Amino acid sequence: MTPATAQAKKAKIAFELHEYHHDKDVHAFGDEVAEKLNADPDQVFKTLLVAESATSAPVAVALVPVSHQLDLKALAKVIGMKKLSMAGVEPAQKSTGYLVGGISPLGQKKRLPTVIDESAKNFDIIYVSGGKRGLQLSLNANDLAKVLNAKFAELRHA
Repeated sequence: MTPATAQAKKAKIAFELHEYHHDKDVHAFGDEVAEKLNADPDQVFKTLLVAESATSAPVAVALVPVSHQLDLKALAKVIGMKKLSMAGVEPAQKSTGYLVGGISPLGQKKRLPTVIDESAKNFDIIYVSGGKRGLQLSLNANDLAKVLNAKFAELRHA
């Protein structure tokens, strides 16, 4: 049980756990998930934390398909900020309580505004981290949005 699975259970949303062996030499975590679970990379969502600068505390969470890059300008506009950077590893881990490569949108230590790329609505289920490397949750994006009070917006680079 991780904080992510605990939050999903407490919220009574339907989800499935998917475990796989994480190769410690792989750092393209999302690509590894898609390959090991034989999932569409557009359906596997990475959890990214953003901040005003790489060294400052995260201000928001974005979920985008592993097949795309996050459009920081689009996210900044959605959350009402002028400029954003990717959060640094240490601030991201401190804010969430998770290790990079296993950061889940669920069960984070500090609740932050969350935005999910609207492409998630194209699938009955999406995959997100279950809170550790080698563990994914598959669930409905609308259920995830309800639990996190998240918004949907276009966040992918064209």
